[in-house]
Amino acid sequence: MPLKIERAKLNDLDVLHRIERECFTSEAFSKEHIAYLLGNPDAMSLVARADHEIVGFIVGMIENYGRGVVGHVYTIDVAVKHRRIGVGVRLLDELERVFLERGIKTSYLEVRIDNEAARKLYRKKGYSELEALEDFYAKGRHGLRMKKELKK
Repeated sequence: MPLKIERAKLNDLDVLHRIERECFTSEAFSKEHIAYLLGNPDAMSLVARADHEIVGFIVGMIENYGRGVVGHVYTIDVAVKHRRIGVGVRLLDELERVFLERGIKTSYLEVRIDNEAARKLYRKKGYSELEALEDFYAKGRHGLRMKKELKK
C-alpha cells in the first residue's frame, strides 16, 4: 500500500480527532487542541494517506528547551486497521527530516511507560530513554521522556 505524506490541513480536523480518540481514548487531545496545533506556525502537522484516506498523522513543535531549540514530537497516531505496516515510522522519519531542514538537531518525545510497542519502535529509531515522568498522562499513568540526536 503506497503512502503519501503531506501537510495536514484544518479541513482534516474531524478525521484527525477521530484517529486521536481511537489511539488514546481518555488521554486524547481535544478537537480544539488539535485545531490549535494545526494553526500554530511553530508546529508541523503531517498526515499519511493511503488511497486518498488519512490513515495516520504526526504533530511536532519547535520549542526552546534548555539552552537551545529542539524538536518535540507531540503525537503519532495511526488508525488501528493500518498499524504494523510502517505508517508510524514513515511519519516519524518525515517529521525528523523537517526538523533537520529547519536546523533542529535534537528531537524529544514522551511515551507511556507501559507502551512497550511504542518504546521499542522509538529505541529502534535511535531514541534513548532520558527520564521517567510520574503521573505525566494522569494519576497513575506514568510517562517516559526520550531523546534523539538527529543526523543528516
